[in-house]
Amino acid sequence: MSIDIPKLRGGTGRIVVSSHGSRATFSELSSTYPLKLLSPRAFDDAVALVYLLTYGGGLVSGDQVNLVVQVASSAKLVLLSQGSTKVFKTRLGRRLATVEGDQLSILPPTTQSLTFTVSATGGLFLLPDPVTCFRAAAYNQIQTFHLVGTSSAAILDWITSGRRSLGEEWAFSRYYSVNEIFLDGKRIVRDVMLLEDNEIDVHPLPSRCLAEKLAPYSCYAMLFLLGPMLQSTIQHLAAQYERISVMKSRRPDDLIWSLSPIAGQGCSVVVRIAGKETESVKRWIREALSPAEDVLGADAFKQAFH
Repeated sequence: MSIDIPKLRGGTGRIVVSSHGSRATFSELSSTYPLKLLSPRAFDDAVALVYLLTYGGGLVSGDQVNLVVQVASSAKLVLLSQGSTKVFKTRLGRRLATVEGDQLSILPPTTQSLTFTVSATGGLFLLPDPVTCFRAAAYNQIQTFHLVGTSSAAILDWITSGRRSLGEEWAFSRYYSVNEIFLDGKRIVRDVMLLEDNEIDVHPLPSRCLAEKLAPYSCYAMLFLLGPMLQSTIQHLAAQYERISVMKSRRPDDLIWSLSPIAGQGCSVVVRIAGKETESVKRWIREALSPAEDVLGADAFKQAFH
């Protein structure tokens, strides 16, 4: 007797994390090419740890990744990447369904769509390495988060200027990132970043390329902190921010940052960071999130900021 097994679409993945007693377990962990999900054993059984990877070390032109994540009540999930998310240049190609003789066409932009649902008292810690777009790459990233009043989330979204060692500085063609956060069904955040190297006529100002507009910084990051598990981290950052003095300077600082409350949400904030070096931004984020080590455990925190 044969059994019909439904075929999964390419690039799809699903993570479902539950809590059994003090232990976090996977009810489901599945993925299809080019997406790959790996879960190494964590020293702290209360935290589930997953690496979001792609075969070949990056996303090629036309890749479409769709990941759905569910974190059940009282469960904690740390979602990481292994190195920066590399996006290769846009190329000509054919769809798999084309017939012989069809002309090559530009493939659609590489796209990642990630949807997260975090139940009551659950915690999501989305802490990947930054996105790095190669020359002439086009990339879309759409992330949607559904939380309830007692769930928590730390959401890191950041991008580098590219392969600086090869002379690529903001040389991609397009980067589009959307983060939407819903709390108890109400949208509390919609943040959109669009970077394109299109020249806009702003006469009489001279035209500038994308690299000139974003100089002198080569890394931009955004960090959302929400919920009870992140309150000590938010208080830690708020105290630091209160001590900042605004002074005139002849040259830009190596790293700048700001902290803003999320409208109508007294216990939630968004942090924006810009730095001349990616490593300095990473060190700053690691120090900023240091109070969360008590929530995640030393091992999971170390994995996030190796």
